[in-house]
Amino acid sequence: MYQVIVDKNSDGQRADKFIKKLLPLAPASFVYKMFRKKDIKINGVKATEKTMVRAGDVVDMFLYEDKVKAFQEEVQIENIPTHFTVVYEDENILVVNKPCGLILHEDDKEKKQTLVNEVLAYLYRNGAYDPHTSQGFVPGPVHRLDRNTSGLVIFGKTFEALKDLNEMVRLRHCIEKRYLTIVAGEIKKDGHLLGYMKKDEDKQKCFMVSSSTPGALTMETKYRVLKHQKDYSYLEVELVTGRTHQIRLHMASISHPVIGDRKYGNFEVNKYVKEKYGLHHQLLHAYQLTFKRSFGSLSYLNGKVIRAMPDGKFEHILNDLF
Repeated sequence: MYQVIVDKNSDGQRADKFIKKLLPLAPASFVYKMFRKKDIKINGVKATEKTMVRAGDVVDMFLYEDKVKAFQEEVQIENIPTHFTVVYEDENILVVNKPCGLILHEDDKEKKQTLVNEVLAYLYRNGAYDPHTSQGFVPGPVHRLDRNTSGLVIFGKTFEALKDLNEMVRLRHCIEKRYLTIVAGEIKKDGHLLGYMKKDEDKQKCFMVSSSTPGALTMETKYRVLKHQKDYSYLEVELVTGRTHQIRLHMASISHPVIGDRKYGNFEVNKYVKEKYGLHHQLLHAYQLTFKRSFGSLSYLNGKVIRAMPDGKFEHILNDLF
């Protein structure tokens, strides 16, 4: 018999979901067969798949330990080096400054060196996460940044925090996100952009469309001019909605594309900044997060502002142009 005590990150889950997370490599048919054969008990009582587990519950499974290990993934994150910097951390959340060039999640080309894996390695080394005892819970990010966009990313370290963060993101206007960028052309006044966009999955590119286009999504962006000269403008941009490539697409739509942006940008401008500064990607940095309306396990964050200013190449180009 294999016994496990439910921890707080698994509190309130259905028993079948809990067992699937505990044994991720076990076929679903095997898991449900265990329930049918009454091979799973919670606090000494035979459980069904719909039984809710609570923190502190004792779960007994009629399985040998070697069978349990065979159904659990071999996770190796201990030796992954980290390239981000920690900007804020408490027992519930972690906010990191992602460098340009680091992908958030794994893709076909990169399976190991991702921001998610680096954060898990960091939390493991600091004793905040252990994949071998986590009962299937994995800390994770609640929003995305493109590979070549640098800046702040929020991670939930506990199940409750991750659930509350996801709900705050879903509701919008709970977490305000602001970016810094340099765009082509001179902009003298602040602006507020409203429009509609649609993503072409085959081309992996977004397009401005009319409101009547099937599948069109509303897009709203605000920007404030920080500095300007005849050829370039330095902007603070606020995302009201959070669409794919939103800042890059919206600024390009008013003929002020983000410099270095090979997907939506100006060819001549990109050629110039590439030759002069070695810039091969969009110059975009997520620099500020404001918790405007926090609730649940994160209510204590209400009103908190977290910042990380750009450095390196961004800072060099900014100082040279302005």
